[in-house]
Amino acid sequence: MSNLPDEAFRDTIGTIDEGGKRKFIFPKKPSGKFYDYRKIVSYVLLAILFINPFIKVNGNQFMMFNILERRFNIFGFPFWPQDFYLFVISMLIGVVFILLFTVVFGRIFCGWICPQTIFLELVFRRIEYWIDGDRGAQTRLAKQEWNAEKIRKRLIKWTIFFLISFLIANVFLAYLVGSDTLFLMIEQGPIKQASNFIALLIFTGVFYFVFVWFREQVCIIACPYGRLQGVLLDNKSINVAYDFVRGEKEEGRAKFNKKEDRALTGKGDCIDCLQCVHVCPMGIDIRNGTQLECTNCTACIDECDHIMESVGLPKGLIRYASEDEIAKKEPFKFTTRMKGYTAVLFILLSIFVGMLFLRTDVQAVVLRLPGQLFQHNGEKISNVYTYKIVNKTMKDYNDIHFELIDQKGEIKNVGKRHFKVAKEGISQGTLFIEIDEVLLESDKTKVKIGVYNGSELIETTTTNFLGPRSFN
Repeated sequence: MSNLPDEAFRDTIGTIDEGGKRKFIFPKKPSGKFYDYRKIVSYVLLAILFINPFIKVNGNQFMMFNILERRFNIFGFPFWPQDFYLFVISMLIGVVFILLFTVVFGRIFCGWICPQTIFLELVFRRIEYWIDGDRGAQTRLAKQEWNAEKIRKRLIKWTIFFLISFLIANVFLAYLVGSDTLFLMIEQGPIKQASNFIALLIFTGVFYFVFVWFREQVCIIACPYGRLQGVLLDNKSINVAYDFVRGEKEEGRAKFNKKEDRALTGKGDCIDCLQCVHVCPMGIDIRNGTQLECTNCTACIDECDHIMESVGLPKGLIRYASEDEIAKKEPFKFTTRMKGYTAVLFILLSIFVGMLFLRTDVQAVVLRLPGQLFQHNGEKISNVYTYKIVNKTMKDYNDIHFELIDQKGEIKNVGKRHFKVAKEGISQGTLFIEIDEVLLESDKTKVKIGVYNGSELIETTTTNFLGPRSFN
């Protein structure tokens, strides 16, 4: 008999029945070493997720992604539209890191870190186990007629799910518009904050739909990361894998019989109890090999280890392993592809750190007014410019003015010479630069402008100064 796993699973999806209709999954409640680890990791990540938008560092929200106003805070550092290149590079770093992590450890991100999995498996399903019972009770309840017991359980469960979805939506909104705006919305009420309240209800509805009905379909249908598995994984990637060599052996799987010695009969260690299938939240049979739906949640590892221990067989029939480790007994190797991803990740990190050091708290842009030529003002040449100053900090600059650096001349600001730029604010205006014609070396001179707050130089910028082609 061949030791290769059955390939028939590739023709079907565990959540779709033969008629093409949705098949709801009622997984057995998991337990075991890995599940305990997952609970610790999940609750720590949930605490971070809920606390992050309400922590402030130097007056800045710790994490905020205000897409509408194009304001982002990451680890307390504010990022403006002018810093968009930093945001792009940080996203690229995240993508490359996930790619590298997937190539090495498979889809472990989905089972251990993804918010969708954490909320579904460690919050909503645990409440479902508490109200509806374990797998058998849930299956019977689903088939049961709508009597008083079923109505009562459904109403309790759906009400709790709605309240949790509403809470998640509030936290999600705090990430998008800021915690201060969220508290203001709560204080003023839904009428004065109608647009934000409508957004809150929409988010609540989306989360409620996902966690009550759509569930694991998000991972199979909506999430693009699952599709990446096909191009990222290879025989050397570490996954939650079934040891088909040991599980099948010469005679294949067979039910457990305590009166026989399986080593003498040639039967595989898999006793075909189907517990790994019953506990799987994606409804797959891990014995069919690596599959699109598998999120590496390790529930099947815990369940199989428990069964192996109860029948006196070695644990590890399902474990973290690569296909080459199972089929060829080859140890894990850091492949050329993994080294390539690591090199790209290191380069991106180096660029990102360098750009962070070069980033300034105040950004100034001075540009010549389009369509305007230089003007003669006696012996001086004058050019007109527009300026924009962005204050990325949480403090006010009350005495902003411009001065030329390394060039003799004068800057005349239209309006007040000294002006204020508020915290996280923008100031725009018009200014004139005048330079003696005899000091110009060409018809286009690059001038350096200093932006001062009082006597403190806080930013420098450069612009072109136009003059006549004939010189003294």
